[in-house]
Amino acid sequence: MISNHPVLTDYVTGRPVLDVGPEANRQAVEKFLVEYKGYDKSDILVDMPLSLDIGGKPYDTRLDLVVRVDGNPFMVIRCVAGSLDSREREVIYAARVAGKIPMPVAVVSDGRTALVFDAIRRKPSGEGLEAIPSPKEARKIAVFAKVQPISAERLEKEKIIFRSYDIQNVNFAENGCCGD
Repeated sequence: MISNHPVLTDYVTGRPVLDVGPEANRQAVEKFLVEYKGYDKSDILVDMPLSLDIGGKPYDTRLDLVVRVDGNPFMVIRCVAGSLDSREREVIYAARVAGKIPMPVAVVSDGRTALVFDAIRRKPSGEGLEAIPSPKEARKIAVFAKVQPISAERLEKEKIIFRSYDIQNVNFAENGCCGD
């Protein structure tokens, strides 16, 4: 793929990525997670593939960042270039449908600030990058979250909600950036 877009080196993976849309914002969030919050790069999954069966039909997408704590998915982060408020439901439902059990925390960030949500209760839990839990805080949240699987009927509805928001995203680098 030939592109006129500049190329960045992904902070976590070291791979080249096109500098389009919110990519620079994602790089800022990745750096913040490692350098200020104390996550190891190996705890952060970049562009995590997500395959859902919705009404008997496959739906494939990617989650910007999934942060693991002690090897378990804990938090989904959606990196955006525009309004944070408009991505609230998308990121909350991503956290709820991406695994066998919901992830406790969902975050939307533009690299300068963030909205943090309790994905289990589907409610705001903090604002600003500092509100993103550190690994130590995440362990405490995980203990008290008492996360249970979502019923099959409810899960199907939540996958539809997630897809209705996610399908509007344009992934410019879908075919790979730079010869991966």
